[in-house]
Amino acid sequence: MQRVKIEELTLRPFHLLDREWALLVGGRPRPNPMTVSWGGLGTLWNRPVATVYVRPTRFTFGLLNEEPSFTLNFMPEELRPALDYCGANSGAEVDKWAATGLQPVPSATVPVPQVADAQLVLECRVLATLDLDPARFLDPTLEGLYPRKDYHRVFLGAVLAVWAGARFLGGVS
Repeated sequence: MQRVKIEELTLRPFHLLDREWALLVGGRPRPNPMTVSWGGLGTLWNRPVATVYVRPTRFTFGLLNEEPSFTLNFMPEELRPALDYCGANSGAEVDKWAATGLQPVPSATVPVPQVADAQLVLECRVLATLDLDPARFLDPTLEGLYPRKDYHRVFLGAVLAVWAGARFLGGVS
């Protein structure tokens, strides 16, 4: 994997987040990997951004509020069991790094680590947050996604550095 300019990436963002998922790592001194499949990649305020959605009931929610930076790590298929584990278990109760065998590695621009063996990593600094307000839902079916009324907070992160393997440089992933 090498550090690249964001313009060099070739990817299918809807497939990548919805079907492959990613590990969002937030927090320090005890960073936590959390599986995410809701998010977005785009441009806002004349800069590249990654958008992630985290419920206040998640352990990582508090970590992101304490340290406003994160990494978004896209993993190879053979590590899917680790993503399954990180999505089904709370970092408040277990050390997900130890439980999955995943290894943190230092980031270049943020104090939160990357995940070793990732095929694509976005290092992000939070620019702003927004809380989803059910009073503003235009589609009434959305309320059914929140039986516990734990509406997501949107974290808008400026992409400060991109690390990519061959899969994301040249061919569409």
